[in-house]
Amino acid sequence: MAESKRYISSEDLKSHNKPGDLWISIQGKVYDVSTWAKDHPGGILPLLSLAGQDVTDAFVAFHPGTAWRYLDDFFNGFYLKDHAVSEVSKDYRKLVSEFSKMGLFEMKGHGVFISFCFITILFAASVCGVFYSDSSWVHLLSGGLMGLLWIQSGWLGHDSGHYQIMPNRALNRLVQILTGNCIAGISIAWWKWNHNAHHISCNSLDFDPDLQHIPFFVVSSKLFNSLTSYFYERKMNFDPIARFLVSYQHWTFYPVMCFARINLFAQSFILLLSKRQVPYRVHEILGVIAFWIWYPLLVSCLPNWGERIMFVVASFAVTGIQHVQFCLNHFSSSVYVGPPAGNDWFEKQTSGTLNIECSSWMDWFHGGLQFQIEHHLFPRLPRCQLRKISPLVKELCKKHNLPYNIAPFWKANEMTIRTLRNAALQARDLTNPVPKNLVWEAVNTHG
Repeated sequence: MAESKRYISSEDLKSHNKPGDLWISIQGKVYDVSTWAKDHPGGILPLLSLAGQDVTDAFVAFHPGTAWRYLDDFFNGFYLKDHAVSEVSKDYRKLVSEFSKMGLFEMKGHGVFISFCFITILFAASVCGVFYSDSSWVHLLSGGLMGLLWIQSGWLGHDSGHYQIMPNRALNRLVQILTGNCIAGISIAWWKWNHNAHHISCNSLDFDPDLQHIPFFVVSSKLFNSLTSYFYERKMNFDPIARFLVSYQHWTFYPVMCFARINLFAQSFILLLSKRQVPYRVHEILGVIAFWIWYPLLVSCLPNWGERIMFVVASFAVTGIQHVQFCLNHFSSSVYVGPPAGNDWFEKQTSGTLNIECSSWMDWFHGGLQFQIEHHLFPRLPRCQLRKISPLVKELCKKHNLPYNIAPFWKANEMTIRTLRNAALQARDLTNPVPKNLVWEAVNTHG
């Protein structure tokens, strides 16, 4: 006699949503990943964020077909009694399946080779400008080229974190350390930890670290309530200093973006020196040390402190364009409070992202993030395929009456500044006060 299936309800599943008791459902089958979660290649945070839910859409988005064969190792014998699939999810999964059959996830083109060649040329030109010219203007240009190099190496690091851009995993790992740690001084382990959380919890004010920039920036007045960050595991205090800085954030946005890289350096050190589990920690630390050897040495070769500062500022300011791009994709989009839900994956990813409209010849500059909606829905898809699938995604959004947000680069900047300005004006509203300090009183006292 065949053994009868055992069922649990969605409500029962929700109770298994914490470390040591972590269950998920995929296509109605329930899996216990409690003991394995710490070994999850994407980190434990994505599993905790979606724990106690059906996570089928997120699973197909982030995992190749080969991952399915490992699921039975975690099957606990239960099935979801009230399992249901929305029409949006059905169509989304069909698209994933069609793209897989077409081989799009494996068609990476020649973009990686071209990017490596471009990065090499930029590095050589920047270094030669420092060593073989006495002109201050050439040194300024060399700093700008270094910033452009960091942008391009960032796109390669981003790609290699989402899918394998090299023939094997070992070479892919080498490229990650080279483009992230060695060339840019940013830990690829920190980036993956941060970026995975962002993708899973897209535009959640308390779960998405890419919207957690207090005291400098706030995109929603909901952050005035001093929400707790589930990524940083601390309260994001909206205190008098934060209120003061946020009140002028639409003016300080671009200047701060010019030096946003400093925060990435700091976050890399904080993670690598912490007690958190960091894969290949030694490789990560050695890679960052390599950056902090070659970059200061290169800067020291300039003839005086004025030109050294000019070079550093130019390199930071140019790469600030990339930080602006990250903000454009999300700051003006829909936000929410709370953990991500597994049953509206497609809806949350589309409503929380903004595409940048541009010609195909500018794709190299935006690194694939101009198709932010497509990237969030299909993060494993090589960036050279994003333009090709864009009409299909747009059609699916239209079919289900979902937003497909897109704007030209300058319009996207305007939308972002408007969002920041609206929050700034709300922060200045003295009818909703927080304890003030003397600086606040001095700046905001009129008459």
